[in-house]
Amino acid sequence: MQRLHKSIEALVSSYDTQGLVNQAGSENLPSRDSIADILRGLDELVFPGFRAFGALDHDNLRLATGEKVYHLARELIGEVEKSIAFSLRKGEFSCGHGGCHVAAELIVDDFFDELPGIRRMLALDLQAAFDGDPAAKSSAEVILSYPGFEAITTYRIAHFFWTREVPLIPRIMSELIHGRTGIDIHPGATIGESFFIDHGTGVVIGETTVIGRNVKLYQGVTLGALSVKKDEANKKRHPTIEDGVTIYSGATILGGETVIGRGSTIGGNVWITESVPPEAMVHTSGGGSLIQSTR
Repeated sequence: MQRLHKSIEALVSSYDTQGLVNQAGSENLPSRDSIADILRGLDELVFPGFRAFGALDHDNLRLATGEKVYHLARELIGEVEKSIAFSLRKGEFSCGHGGCHVAAELIVDDFFDELPGIRRMLALDLQAAFDGDPAAKSSAEVILSYPGFEAITTYRIAHFFWTREVPLIPRIMSELIHGRTGIDIHPGATIGESFFIDHGTGVVIGETTVIGRNVKLYQGVTLGALSVKKDEANKKRHPTIEDGVTIYSGATILGGETVIGRGSTIGGNVWITESVPPEAMVHTSGGGSLIQSTR
């Protein structure tokens, strides 16, 4: 036990020399556990009756929804306030004359204003999943069991907070669902309606990726950057995928100037660093060389 005393002293000393301490108090950082709870609550609002919302019928739906919204709004305001206070300390955010609490309230009010629109987008994503997967027997099956749809749901929520320049929270949300599904969608990506990820394990979508409407990805697809230099952080580093593109499993598409043209099909296990014209089909030959043809 005497050795433990020395270990404690060394550990506490490392707090001073190396930092990385989240101090308790008014300047505390947002809680990962709280964000996870908030995400679960928002999932219940987006899909009432499909999650642990309790028994619902027409008469109590409005009451249950109201109670859930007010509870989640209070929780979100607290976490957003801590997040923007963190950004304020770094000189990256101005809370205005009303302070960070008022700024957090405005952001959360905006979020709940936008939530019906997020549900409309998710309804289109849901239809795309049902239409795009012959194995899907019902929309309920997609909501309850498809990891790709779960990841897209979290992305659409996290993306709102990213667009409002809320630090930390969007990344916490995206990494929570990454851990659950194996699907890594950066909240900064721009993704159009009717988006479908089939199977999904190992999908990576980078921060500056732009994806159009009616795009379908399979497992193991990477939409990534050619370079990971820190001084290029504010540049477009990830590809643009235009409307109606299908990308099969294991394909890697890299670079901020790379555009996959409208209606193209990208075969499995290809490596692409240059743009592809519309309506093209890209695949590999038996010898591994890239073959591109136009339909």
